[in-house]
Amino acid sequence: MIRIALCDNDPDDLNELLILLEQYRSQRGWDLIVMPFHSSLDLLTTMERGIRFDILLMDILMPGQNGIETTAEIRNFDSDVKIIFLTSSSEFAVQSYTVNACDYQLKPIQAERFFKVLDSVFDSCTQERASQFLI
Repeated sequence: MIRIALCDNDPDDLNELLILLEQYRSQRGWDLIVMPFHSSLDLLTTMERGIRFDILLMDILMPGQNGIETTAEIRNFDSDVKIIFLTSSSEFAVQSYTVNACDYQLKPIQAERFFKVLDSVFDSCTQERASQFLI
């Protein structure tokens, strides 16, 4: 089971991501738990309470704290979560490396490219889990 957090303040973008993830789950047969968040503060509060995710799909341009700042805070207590930025701005692409982002995609999200990135990230998650059992 792969646990995914979506964080985007735009309800339409959040809904589009939920639809894409459902298509991906249906096509690939993955068992997913998906939790949407409308603000970075809600996401941070949830994660600070101990809820962990395998993958974080994060918008950058949000009111208050932006996605880069939020993921920098998250990295203080979770170095394993795979971060994929999904944003309408290319201006933070270089800065996304400072939080070890796996990918940076511009909106509107193209399903084929998004699914390829998810394939890679899901494979990484399952390999890491398998190696934990070998230790």
